Formats: sequence, structure tokens, C-alpha cells
Amino acid sequence: MQSQDMNYAGFWIRFAATIIDTVLVMMVTFPLLWWIYGSRYFDGSMSGVFAGPADILISWVLPSLAVILFWRHRQATPGKMLLSLQVVDADSGAPLTISQGIGRYFAYFASTIPLGLGFLWVAFDKRKQGWHDKLAHTVVIRTRRDTGEGPAP
Repeated sequence: MQSQDMNYAGFWIRFAATIIDTVLVMMVTFPLLWWIYGSRYFDGSMSGVFAGPADILISWVLPSLAVILFWRHRQATPGKMLLSLQVVDADSGAPLTISQGIGRYFAYFASTIPLGLGFLWVAFDKRKQGWHDKLAHTVVIRTRRDTGEGPAP
């Protein structure tokens, strides 16, 4: 797929996909954290940044692996799949390589740290790329075109 044939996904649809993904991750992680640490995990009474090894595994390691593997094998997280979006290589439209997926995931921190400006950048960029997309050389595309004409007869 040539870059001129790509229908780039804008800020609001990507934001909606992120909300869906966040809710799904919370539906998996919160019960596990509650089961292991109890209500103390959520009421702020535990000291330290992390509650323990299970917290690091459940809150950070497993979600990051899941996201990278979804990008690699399905070209989208569940939220993006639900909204017919895909994360692809910026030039070829091919699926991400593992190194692009890892780079894109860690580049999220660069997009987040300055008050989320790297994510907001999607709204103003001609190819709808956030900083994490630019760093990993990726774009998010719509996989079906919406003509605005409603359903076919």
C-alpha cells in the first residue's frame, strides 16, 4: 500500500480506541491486583511506587507485551480493531516489525511526558502521526473508508 493510498486515522477516533483499550486492560488487571494485594492496593495505604513484583508484572510487563504482540500479529489493539484501525509501517503499509512495535511502545513515554503533547500532535500532523509514530516510523490507518453515504441498499 502506497502512502498516498492510506486513509490516516485522526485524533478523536484514536482517542476512542485508547479509551476502549484502557477499559479492557483495567478489566483484566484490577481484579488480579485486588486478588493479590486486596483493597490496600487501591486506597493509597501501600507505601512505595510498586506494591511488589506481581504489581510490576501485572501493571507494566504483561500489558506492554500484549500491546506489542497485538500490533505485530493483528496490526491493532482490540480498541483499534473495534474501530477498524491498523498500525502499519509509514512507507509500505506493511505490518510492524517487532523492533518497530517495541520502539513505538517506548516512544509513548516521549509522547506522554510533555503534558501529552506527542499524542495531541496527531490532530495537527498531515499524516496524523504522533511523536511515537514518527519515532517508530508508523502510521495509524482506517481499514474501511467511510463515504458518509450511509449503508448500502
